[in-house]
Amino acid sequence: MEFKTKMGVTIGLFGTCGVSKWRDKFIMDYEHLGINYFNPNVSNWKPELAEIEAEHLAHDEIILFPVTNETYGTGSLSEVGFSILNAIKLDDRRSFVIMIDKTLVPELDNEVARKESLRARALVMEHLKKLRLSNLYVVDNLNDMFDISVELYNVATIIEPLKKFNTYKV
Repeated sequence: MEFKTKMGVTIGLFGTCGVSKWRDKFIMDYEHLGINYFNPNVSNWKPELAEIEAEHLAHDEIILFPVTNETYGTGSLSEVGFSILNAIKLDDRRSFVIMIDKTLVPELDNEVARKESLRARALVMEHLKKLRLSNLYVVDNLNDMFDISVELYNVATIIEPLKKFNTYKV
């Protein structure tokens, strides 16, 4: 797992894993901007890393969840549901940014898996459209996801020092 955490606000880079390279540009730009991030995508994932990943998913101030077109996304689509449950919590002050590609690359040619993935993507997107949550952002592309993540990070770093005065405790 790769993460840059000094102290304070962290962006969790969840969503499509495996051989996907969507995180590369985000990480390069975050490092250039001095933004803390957590990357759960590792080449040799082990079950003992699940606790660290779950901790970040439960506590990072900003959670990114792209489900890209380069995978069927079964695991990522189910994790989106879990994230939305967290977003719905009335006392949750974290932000969730979700992007789900509506199509799949042609190389994903398992007819049954393809059909189920496209169905699940459409259903999840329709459900997301019905939610009215101030901490949930649904975007159409990775560029918008990046831009929103930087803005949310800037806001969160301004608010971070004020948390010591808040009665809400994590």
